[in-house]
Amino acid sequence: MKTKKIVITGGPGTGKSSIINELQKKGYSCLEEISRQVTLQAREEGIEQMFLTEPLLFSERLLKGRKAQFYEANTSIQPCVFLDRGVHDVLAYMDFIGDKYPETFKNVCDSLAYDHIFILKPWKEIYKSDAVRYENFEQALQIHECLVNTYEGFNYTLIDVPFDTVENRADYILNEIKTL
Repeated sequence: MKTKKIVITGGPGTGKSSIINELQKKGYSCLEEISRQVTLQAREEGIEQMFLTEPLLFSERLLKGRKAQFYEANTSIQPCVFLDRGVHDVLAYMDFIGDKYPETFKNVCDSLAYDHIFILKPWKEIYKSDAVRYENFEQALQIHECLVNTYEGFNYTLIDVPFDTVENRADYILNEIKTL
């Protein structure tokens, strides 16, 4: 049996990590977002906001980490693995800031196929900035559009997750998977 790889994506502050945590509490296999880890590692190297000062290097590290997560999901014995973002998110964020990236980024996205993509729209009521999240809500809206364009550009059908409690959003995702 092939493990389904299911991405939960969306702009900053949309509730992805909360849903991933809820799915973990329910016993599902999940791989957490790695951008905070990359950001904190860069800070240890003396780079306060690598995405802002060295976006290509930051994106290379993210792509490498998300690619590793994809292959880690392949080794799972669970029927599905949920991923907090996929490799395509790297391209979307690069498009958001208007930076160019090498063709190899697109090649990675072409070579790694996810089974389902759930997307969370920006939700002003739950949006919060923090020490690692520098984007404001208006930028979160723009990032959402870049994510939609990127995933659809790679022929994915996006499944919108409605605004609701964390528990209900996780249940919505689980119910949708049963019908796919």
